[in-house]
Amino acid sequence: MTDSTELIRLSAAALAAKLAAGEVTSVEVTQAYLDRIAAVDGQVNAFLHVNAEEALAVAAEVDAIRAAGGAAAGELHELAGVPIAVKDLIVTIGQPTTAGSKILEGWHSPYDATVIKKLRAAKMPILGKTNLDEFAMGSSTEHSAYGPTRNPWDLDRIPGGSGGGSAAAVAAFEAPLALGTDTGGSIRQPGAVTGTVGVKPTYGAVSRYGAIAMASSLDQIGPVSRTVLDSALLQEVIGGHDPYDSTSLTDPFDNLVEAARTGNVTGMKIGIIKELHGEGYQAGVENRFNESLELLKDAGAEIVEVSCPNFKYALGAYYLIMPSEVSSNLAKFDGVRFGLRVLPKEGPLTIERVMGATRAAGFGDEVKRRIILGTYALSAGYYDAYYGSAQKVRTLIQRDFDAAFAQADVLISPTAPTTAFKLGEKLNDPLAMYLNDVATIPANMAGVPGLSLPGGLADEDGLPVGIQLLAPAREDARLYRVGAVLESLLEEKWGGPLLDRAPELQAPAIGAANTVGGSN
Repeated sequence: MTDSTELIRLSAAALAAKLAAGEVTSVEVTQAYLDRIAAVDGQVNAFLHVNAEEALAVAAEVDAIRAAGGAAAGELHELAGVPIAVKDLIVTIGQPTTAGSKILEGWHSPYDATVIKKLRAAKMPILGKTNLDEFAMGSSTEHSAYGPTRNPWDLDRIPGGSGGGSAAAVAAFEAPLALGTDTGGSIRQPGAVTGTVGVKPTYGAVSRYGAIAMASSLDQIGPVSRTVLDSALLQEVIGGHDPYDSTSLTDPFDNLVEAARTGNVTGMKIGIIKELHGEGYQAGVENRFNESLELLKDAGAEIVEVSCPNFKYALGAYYLIMPSEVSSNLAKFDGVRFGLRVLPKEGPLTIERVMGATRAAGFGDEVKRRIILGTYALSAGYYDAYYGSAQKVRTLIQRDFDAAFAQADVLISPTAPTTAFKLGEKLNDPLAMYLNDVATIPANMAGVPGLSLPGGLADEDGLPVGIQLLAPAREDARLYRVGAVLESLLEEKWGGPLLDRAPELQAPAIGAANTVGGSN
């Protein structure tokens, strides 16, 4: 039996190898992670619900299949028995799905999202559901109705958002893998500030069926992990065509795992996006970014500069398109069909008044802000001026990407302009908060894949810096090919994985058990 402290620090690929070799059981691995959650999640608040009983049952099933041997054991997926956490925006049978909102507190879905079906088919124990900004609206996981998640590197700082719970769970060694959703950077930006790997696949490469919609033309489910290879392994599990998702791509992709395992940048052109670094970026972020460029150059890549002039309009266009889709998608939360229902204290009992009372009580400030903004942008007399103009900018951004990829195989930038800021620092300044996604939003506007990996620690504060790679649509394998090389070079430079340098969380859990509505 391997020591549990050692087990939780292994990559998913390394765990999979040990499981296949019989050196450790899935029950041991799953229990080690559950023990870690119990020990430290009181500080981090990465989990809203812990799924211990089901996770251990799946782990035991995998162990029994392997112990019996035969054809069934040979047919197990490579990641069978490796535990995973899931962002609480993705519906699951047997666990609550809250979207981080009081309006869905305690709600149980009658069906599984497609990605959950695929995790179950691969027999990956699901450890539980992770915290997020309410309905994925935020860049810091401070807008959760169940309290903020904290960054394991510094518990006084944010873990990014909206998927800070998934990123923090992986960074705090509470899970080897997690699922997130990325609408404007909600996988990649948390990855950058927690020292983890986050991937937004090509739009349509992974089914969105069962992910509670925020902005349907922008949302994308993707992997959160500690290594580039682990993300490739997970994307292979959850990817593929889904007839339940009308935006799901039908064409097959190149082998992502093979790309990650045989990474090579010799002869590749890697484009620096002129508009996504320099002024406005923290000095320590710029320093790590420039070092990454030198490492890639030394490895045989050609570094070129590309210009995407319309990227400067991406943030403004995004904050018109996204809230417009939010106002439509969240109309279903009306106090009638499911979730919270609040009756008006006086006056006639009408559907309109029930809906008003329910939404006033159930939605937080950020959700209300975006619904109001989106409703205004779609209103008569303003549609063409705001929403229509934003869609035209989106087309220009897509053309910028096309021109850039004509000059370079892969594009590169810092993932976020700064390292993790302090909790509460930008909570009352929404515009300052929105600027955290300035480098990640263009990929969602164009539907291209993006990957963030740890680039080192900033000189000023010793906190993680993220490096973002972008590839043309359907060329996700390029991200893994380049990302694996850069990851290896950076680990050599920094003397090992970046998370090995993170401070250890040792205090026991605080408060009640990790359940929705609990004190954690």
